[in-house]
Amino acid sequence: MRQFYLTYSADPKLQPLVGEISWTKHLVIMGKCHESMEREFYIRMTRRHGWSKNILVYQIENQIYEKTLLNQNNFEETLPASISNEARLALKDEYTFDFLELGAEHSERELKRALISRIEEFLRAMGGLFAFMGSQFRLEVDGREFFIDLLLYHHRLKCLVALELKIGEFEPEHVGKMQFYLAALDTQMREEGENPSIGIILCKEKSRTIVEYALRDASRPIGIATYHIVSELPRELKGQIPWPEEISRLLEGIRWKGCSHIRSIRTWVSRG
Repeated sequence: MRQFYLTYSADPKLQPLVGEISWTKHLVIMGKCHESMEREFYIRMTRRHGWSKNILVYQIENQIYEKTLLNQNNFEETLPASISNEARLALKDEYTFDFLELGAEHSERELKRALISRIEEFLRAMGGLFAFMGSQFRLEVDGREFFIDLLLYHHRLKCLVALELKIGEFEPEHVGKMQFYLAALDTQMREEGENPSIGIILCKEKSRTIVEYALRDASRPIGIATYHIVSELPRELKGQIPWPEEISRLLEGIRWKGCSHIRSIRTWVSRG
């Protein structure tokens, strides 16, 4: 209790959040997170997505905070301001599929089949707010057939998400192909009231500089991420985390409905 008071009472941004998650989850966050913004991120995301204690521990140990802040996309330039921050928080820089029984060498077909066979765990790894729409999703344009590896739907963003799997390194031409898919989805599949379709290119490896150049003039919302079959934490990228001002702006976009007991807990923390 003393640690709880010392952690939250002096931080005006954390004080209003203390009643949003359970005591046991606060213990996890206090024990594993050592920066105020990191704690704020996990409190907000736990409340937003309804993470259990075990899922919260898993997310922290897999550095979801860093992976979310480091993601590479052009959402701010290509999506409405009302959802661009939400979309940026929905994408990670790296996904870990440690539930798959695949060797280091595998084909795109094997990867796709393995993900579909473990669809529940796959959607959980993607963030939990995705619904599966189909694999090898067929599009017809001018009499020709085209197939998207996986088609998802994001419940909160209210948009289709095209997912392309690449077992090799990211190549700039992948962006052009994804832009074509997104244009076709918006024309043929997008319903009234839905937001523009988003593309995610999931590669085994990527050069951050090449990704930056490839996305610079792209007109459709696209994110580039990597995947690993076993956990490979990007600790070498820790120094590339965005400035605190940008993190604060992103976190302010995570909203939820309050609980009836929040006021009393807030008062307790503020008064000590």
